[in-house]
Amino acid sequence: MPQSFAAVYLHLVFSTKNRLPLLTPDLAPRVYEYLGGVSRGSSCQLLTVGGMPDHVHLLVSIGREITIADLVKEVKSASSRWVHDTFADRPTFGWQSGYAAFSVSPSQLDRVTQYIANQEERHRTRTFQDEFRELLTRHRIEWDERYVWD
Repeated sequence: MPQSFAAVYLHLVFSTKNRLPLLTPDLAPRVYEYLGGVSRGSSCQLLTVGGMPDHVHLLVSIGREITIADLVKEVKSASSRWVHDTFADRPTFGWQSGYAAFSVSPSQLDRVTQYIANQEERHRTRTFQDEFRELLTRHRIEWDERYVWD
């Protein structure tokens, strides 16, 4: 076959450093937009993004020539650098060192999009840590609580 094709969808989740509420209402939309630009620059498509002041969810269609780890590294480092360069009053902005990546079936894209859109409602009764544990459990990922939070 002379061409290569890929249809790989991922739900990425990561928090701000120490889960501080750094994604303020004025900053979050601009960071989300920037995350989309970085994704496109990495041959990926950001389908939707959302979150809360202490974490972010991205639904991406990942390009066929980039690894998950490289995409997340680029998205996090470029956006953090951009915040520092653009907003002098945000010197403490940063992302946690880890992340979670969950595969998404094309049949579940609408469901995950809704999940991301409903973050505010979900977090009225659930912390990010509880949500993250639930996602890990739902995706059958084993973890050691000592190494999840930084």
